[in-house]
Amino acid sequence: MTPLLEMRDISISFGGIKAVDHVTIDLMPGEVVGLLGHNGAGKSTLIKCLSGAYQADQGQILVEGRPVTIQNPRDARALNIETIYQTLALSDNLDAAANLFLGREMMTRLGFIDEARMEAETRRIMGRLNPNFRKFSVPVSALSGGQRQSVAIARAVYFNAKILIMDEPTAALGPHETQMVAELIQELKAQGLGIILIEHDIHNVMKLCDRASVMKNGQLVGTVKVDEVTDEEILAMIILGKKPVRA
Repeated sequence: MTPLLEMRDISISFGGIKAVDHVTIDLMPGEVVGLLGHNGAGKSTLIKCLSGAYQADQGQILVEGRPVTIQNPRDARALNIETIYQTLALSDNLDAAANLFLGREMMTRLGFIDEARMEAETRRIMGRLNPNFRKFSVPVSALSGGQRQSVAIARAVYFNAKILIMDEPTAALGPHETQMVAELIQELKAQGLGIILIEHDIHNVMKLCDRASVMKNGQLVGTVKVDEVTDEEILAMIILGKKPVRA
């Protein structure tokens, strides 16, 4: 099967210092890959190369086997790549429908914003992703962390994301909200999306991911299947920078 995404031999430098040094990772449809490492390991820099915030000095990005160029966020969206940052880009005073279509509002034939149609579409996509979501008419500032994540994910999925980058989506969430996000990720996997999950919590990676890629000092330590390693072995990859040795 052709990978949904391939990042081959990616290097990114700032002021002569390599923040990402010849890193290669891939992502299959319906797969979640956890990206781990200490602060400063290069995780966010690598992923910003996909979102269009940074450009690689060296290497190649392929989407569904085709080489692509990503110079800005518009390029990323045109390739169906969406990023959900830890600080969600939501307008707190607007409701779920207004946020989902923010900047891409549906219009009536007379040129007015079609609020009824946008709400109907929001209810449809939420029904697919999070059937327990009920707060359609309140500002998103009144929503819980998990519900706000639901709105951000719904926006990405509605606009045909195939590759979803999630930056620590359960950080600062309680157990109930964390479970809500976990269920959303399982639903997205079932729909064939590929997800790169930037994480610090090894337990979340073991629970949510199919594979884990560990970075240290801008380099890739290795990529392992989570069902073939232990928490301690992944921790050793992060701290020592060495892949597990199997008999």
